[in-house]
Amino acid sequence: MSFINIYKFFLHYVLKLAGIRPQKIEIESGTILNIWVPTETTQKPAVVFLHGFALDGILTWHFQALALAKDYSVYVPDFVFFGDSSTDRTLRSVEFQAECIAKGLKKLGVEKCILVGFSYGGIVGFKIAEVYPELVESMVVSCSVIALTESISKARLDHLGFKRWADYLLPDSVEGVETLLQLASESFPKLPNWIYKEILEGICTFRKEKVELLQALVISDEEFTLPSFHQKIYLLWGRNDRIFDLDTAICVKEQIGEKASVEYIEKTGHLVHLERPFTYNICLKKIMASLSSSKANV
Repeated sequence: MSFINIYKFFLHYVLKLAGIRPQKIEIESGTILNIWVPTETTQKPAVVFLHGFALDGILTWHFQALALAKDYSVYVPDFVFFGDSSTDRTLRSVEFQAECIAKGLKKLGVEKCILVGFSYGGIVGFKIAEVYPELVESMVVSCSVIALTESISKARLDHLGFKRWADYLLPDSVEGVETLLQLASESFPKLPNWIYKEILEGICTFRKEKVELLQALVISDEEFTLPSFHQKIYLLWGRNDRIFDLDTAICVKEQIGEKASVEYIEKTGHLVHLERPFTYNICLKKIMASLSSSKANV
């Protein structure tokens, strides 16, 4: 058994103790969504964690899921073609991912939630908030953009030194995985090559479909229309993010307007929630508490 599988086995046990378990939901014929859900029905506020492009939901968010499970109903879905989610449909758009998440939550009886989205998950989260405004009460977004337009995409790829997102996010070698992690973090520790190899094997699962997802992710500047969000949106960023830097964070805040705020976490890069999980969790809990306070005062 591989190290990652052993770690996942351990996570399953710990998460079960915390009251969270995986559940497969058939969104429609041929489309299955895997979501980590509360083991018991409660009246706690629902929090939905949306993962980035490299890892599945629970590997991305396990620190946060465990930290919030006591006070919130935690939901951690795998996007289609990640983890245990899949479809036989040919749709690859952000809109399709958003639709699957929204339908999955509806089947679980979630009527209102707080979305917490990272990178790719932030983009999908923004789309959910736009298309299903009645579902999303507020958002916490880390290291993401509202939409990945061609101009933003080119600028960020030029900065990273890649021609396509697939060249960076879907490496085909151990060296490529190491580069992926080093660029995504402030100071990621060097790992043994066999761990990089295991990560590479996971990345290669549904590789063709993931390439198609990345191709569908980038839209033309003319195609993008800035949505008007009614939700409060908290931008929680890594101070030294090299993929979506501080200028990007400020731009996103300006696009959203007065309903947005920005907070930075020092000594972190793009993987802010994994590099300093305890600091990230403190900030996240503070945001959640402020939302509860605002709701109580309404």
